[in-house]
Amino acid sequence: MKRYALGLALLGLAGPLFAQNEDDALRYSRLQFGGTARTLGIGGASTSLGADLGTLSSNPAGLGLFQRSEVSFSPGFGLGNADARVTNVDGSTSLKDSRNSLHIGSLAAAFTSRRPDSDNDDWRSGTLAFGFTRISDFNNSFSHRSTLPDARSLFQRLREPRLEPGQSVAGLRKQLDDEFVTGNYSGLDGLAYGTYLTNYDEVPAGSGNEVVSTPTPLQRTRVTQEETVLTTGSQTQFDIGYGASYRDQLYIGGAIGIVGTHFNSTSELRETNDASNTSSSFGSLTLRDELRSRGTGFNARLGLIYRPLDWLRVGLSAQTPTAYQFDDTYNSSLSAQFRQPISVDGKSISSAKANTQELKLAYRMTSPWRLNGGASVILGKYGFVSADAELVDYSQARFRSAPDLQNGDNYSFSAENARISQLYGSALNLRVGAEARLAAFRVRGGYAHYGDPFQDSRFDRSQEFYTGGLGLRQGNISADLAGVYTTYNRIYSPYTLVDGSQPEVQMNASRFTTTFTLGYQF
Repeated sequence: MKRYALGLALLGLAGPLFAQNEDDALRYSRLQFGGTARTLGIGGASTSLGADLGTLSSNPAGLGLFQRSEVSFSPGFGLGNADARVTNVDGSTSLKDSRNSLHIGSLAAAFTSRRPDSDNDDWRSGTLAFGFTRISDFNNSFSHRSTLPDARSLFQRLREPRLEPGQSVAGLRKQLDDEFVTGNYSGLDGLAYGTYLTNYDEVPAGSGNEVVSTPTPLQRTRVTQEETVLTTGSQTQFDIGYGASYRDQLYIGGAIGIVGTHFNSTSELRETNDASNTSSSFGSLTLRDELRSRGTGFNARLGLIYRPLDWLRVGLSAQTPTAYQFDDTYNSSLSAQFRQPISVDGKSISSAKANTQELKLAYRMTSPWRLNGGASVILGKYGFVSADAELVDYSQARFRSAPDLQNGDNYSFSAENARISQLYGSALNLRVGAEARLAAFRVRGGYAHYGDPFQDSRFDRSQEFYTGGLGLRQGNISADLAGVYTTYNRIYSPYTLVDGSQPEVQMNASRFTTTFTLGYQF
């Protein structure tokens, strides 16, 4: 039962970070466009373009447009900023935070075999490509601070225990008594009990009807609350693809992708007695939660590009759901400091700390299908204009149990999957970009709008991407530089309360990423 006790406790505390739920499904399904600096510079609008290694992870039919073999390497640097505040509480302070990262955006090679022009074979060329592409960036940090009434603080959450089906408060108390003796706590309710922040009282006395309460010396009317949330990691995809050219007019390709996921998160929530010192003994508490998630997934994609006219290309591609296997590790700790020592069983206690046991869980997840369409207008030797549309139905993401894996079990994700279907819907991602050619130089610009995946339109969670870039072609060498400025928003609650009055944090974030690509044709 410890698996479910921790899962439910963490879901009640910080569902977006520490349980397999709808937030995890969205995190691993909502990808970003990636690849070479050329692809990034035009806003990722490459479905119908081809002849660039960035198309390997979007539309492998583009491999059929290669005339020569090529290898490229794309390191990058990202600078992120976030501004967060509690929007439904008076006295909230807006805090700014930042997070930087170095990464490899792309590493790829294409090997092209092309028939001579004197050969009358309809299949003109074929290209086998291997590539590594960064498709998601999880690096972010944000903080918030506010003054809350006690009824909306973490103390109120501690007075609302998360019970397992059929469990009573008295049954929970017996479980926590055992955990207190062994020191093996399984969730937030146990941590609060182990640090003397909660009591279990019979109301009325002698009735056997137990409730959770705050010890009298710790009761307060207001509290100052601060939290910092840090996430790191990324998703990367290794692709093996092949594209072929039919009469230099129809291009067909396919690829298999292996996705690697690394996600780490740490949140630290701190409550301190406010300036009015409304509690005689409460000083502060600090709740720290850590999650490490590692996953591997597989997908496949097919695509085609058709060139009905020399100046027009039309492209289509479809990517299967990615079948993931995840291994998660959770840790949680709670510490309390008392302004005046409290007396417990004749002992004077000025501080206390408790930790959960480390919990490891294995499970599976499938992401939605991804359908792409695009068109490009080729302006001869002067450049091109390209546009894409991508359709993703995020409500189709699904969790599955993994009893055959170490640390797996038979837990049914029916409630989580129903929540995904209820919250999410289809989103349309639009990308447009252009390139101007000035002799050996290239100038690029682009824009992308990734639609809000939520059915609830109360808060806009769409993402905006503004891109630009420069390029140089000299003989067999190419050098490209791109910049991508991204803005996005998020709504987050550090815990949930029965009446829904928990703090609601709005985080407005931006990220600027620069990528440099060095390529060689042979």
